[in-house]
Amino acid sequence: MNISERTFPSTKGDISVFKLENRSGAWVELSTLGAGVVGLAVPDRNGSIGEVALGYANPADYLYDGPCMGKCPGRYANRIANGHLEVDGKAYQLAINNGPNALHGGPEGFQNRIWQARRLPDGVEFSYVSKDGEENYPGTLTLKATYTWSEDNMLTLRMEAVTDSRTVVNITNHSYWNLAGKDSGSVLDHEMKLAADKWLPTDMTQIPTGELADVADTPMDFRDFKTLGRDIKADFEALKIGKGYDHCWAIRDWEPGRMVADAVVLRDSRSGRVLSIDSDQPGVQIYTGNWLDGSPENCDGRPYRDYDGVAIEMQGFPDAPNKPQFPSQSLAPGEVYVRTIRFRFSAE
Repeated sequence: MNISERTFPSTKGDISVFKLENRSGAWVELSTLGAGVVGLAVPDRNGSIGEVALGYANPADYLYDGPCMGKCPGRYANRIANGHLEVDGKAYQLAINNGPNALHGGPEGFQNRIWQARRLPDGVEFSYVSKDGEENYPGTLTLKATYTWSEDNMLTLRMEAVTDSRTVVNITNHSYWNLAGKDSGSVLDHEMKLAADKWLPTDMTQIPTGELADVADTPMDFRDFKTLGRDIKADFEALKIGKGYDHCWAIRDWEPGRMVADAVVLRDSRSGRVLSIDSDQPGVQIYTGNWLDGSPENCDGRPYRDYDGVAIEMQGFPDAPNKPQFPSQSLAPGEVYVRTIRFRFSAE
């Protein structure tokens, strides 16, 4: 594995970007800003290597970007209703940064911090210490996000965290994928399959109601391969709320600590590329890039347009701290939060 490093200036300090290239020439680029994926290139069915992770031309543009492109949001990814959090009977008010709700840990979150980095033989370990009271979350959280890249084009992300006081944690990766090529336009002709029989309906502000609804006979049914665009304009209230898919599905057969193979499979008929995702997370938020217009410029010198990529966020359920019926995202001293996501790339 060949690993190289470049450094770029930003208002937060220097950003380091590591490139991991395997023997076939496929590669991934990882940034200390938000422990992010800023580039990934794999072969198509003809062996031609092309970039499939959306990214910006300027590494500093990832700072405070609306799409949270490629980064690891936290302390709590996704939404918490009204920014209201209770831990051990004490109420905490989080920043409101998404309508009436808290999103992705707040305006700074983990995604706008520069993490420490340590090279590994086949990857990079990023670490960050979130102090007690940061973004008004309780407890000092010490975390690691470790990426490894394999010779057979598998990117593995292992997330670990410990705390000195009870808190809540929900960490994921927020990369956007376009298997036809990162600057190739709409992703709505991609086909997707989910290992999910249930999805989480929400209110008008995209907070889960607390129920799990059957996907059968609805536009939320991806139990078999279906293009992202087939039902996206359907007369279905949930799709109208977010201008497309921006919803969480419950992973079938999930139980704590168990990896589910092929939790999500995304494929592109033009290139033949396939992305298969394994995870031990209870849910997946699928976001079809409904609000990408106006993003920072990409390498083609233009902002991305709506639906140019799809984010597949393996994670705990949104608003789980306020929904005791959801899988718990609580972390206590002496416990270790460990979650793993595997992104497996192939071609057919």
